[in-house]
Amino acid sequence: MFHSIRQSNFSLPVRVFFQDTDAGGVVYHGSYVNFLERARTEWLRECYGYSNKGLMSEFGMVFVVRSLRLDYLKPALLDDLLAVSAQLKDLGRSRVTLCQQVLRGEDVLVEAEIDLVCVTMDNFKPVSVPEALREQWKN
Repeated sequence: MFHSIRQSNFSLPVRVFFQDTDAGGVVYHGSYVNFLERARTEWLRECYGYSNKGLMSEFGMVFVVRSLRLDYLKPALLDDLLAVSAQLKDLGRSRVTLCQQVLRGEDVLVEAEIDLVCVTMDNFKPVSVPEALREQWKN
C-alpha cells in the first residue's frame, strides 16, 4: 500500500433526467451506479490521461468492479444538478479502491467505496496495475 497517493478534487456534473427516476421523480437507486461509473471514467481521463479504450489498446487491460458499497443518505430528484466525485483511496498490486460521493450543492446524497481489479482483456485474469498509471497515482 502507498501512503503518498496523489489526491484529486475531481467532480463531474450530472443532471438528473427523467430516465434516471422512478414514477415519482426520485432517482432510482440503480441510476447512482451509472453516475458513479461515468465519474470514475472521466476522473481517469481528465486527471491521468487514460480512457478505457486507451487502457485496452495500450496495456491490454481494463478495470472491472469487484465490489461496491453504497450508502444512500438523501434522495436526488428529477432535474437536480449533481456533482459526482472520485478519489483514490488505496492502491494494491492489481486492486484499486476509490471513494466517491454524489452531492447536490453541499448536501451529500450518496457515499460509495468501489474496489476495482485490473484484468487482462483476453482472459480477465488479474494483473498488476500498469506502472505508468501506478507512478502517477503515487506522485
